[in-house]
Amino acid sequence: MKGRPLPIVIVSILFIIVGCAGFISHAKELLASNHNLNETIWPLILAVIAVVCGLLLIVRIFWARWLAIAWMVCHVIISAFNSTSEMIAHIVFLIVISILLFLPVSTAYFRNKSKQEKLSRL
Repeated sequence: MKGRPLPIVIVSILFIIVGCAGFISHAKELLASNHNLNETIWPLILAVIAVVCGLLLIVRIFWARWLAIAWMVCHVIISAFNSTSEMIAHIVFLIVISILLFLPVSTAYFRNKSKQEKLSRL
């Protein structure tokens, strides 16, 4: 397979953008003197994980798909404590991202790399 499939590009870019935006917004909270450090560190870590996940998807790392799904499940759980509408929105995003990451073209994209690695070891 030549090039990256469009679903992988879309999900990767979304994860990188969301991670960068989350990092910037939570870093501003960290700089504010009235915020608890412990409450701000975890969102920063999640934002970094989102960026790393997007980059790993672009680099064609097989388990990055599962990291993306786990990241979304984490957000569904977190949003369950906020509001029902927020939780529903995250569930919809989880379903759409799962479908995009496990389309046949996406699966073939990751499978071809593992086949190439096996052939290069021989």
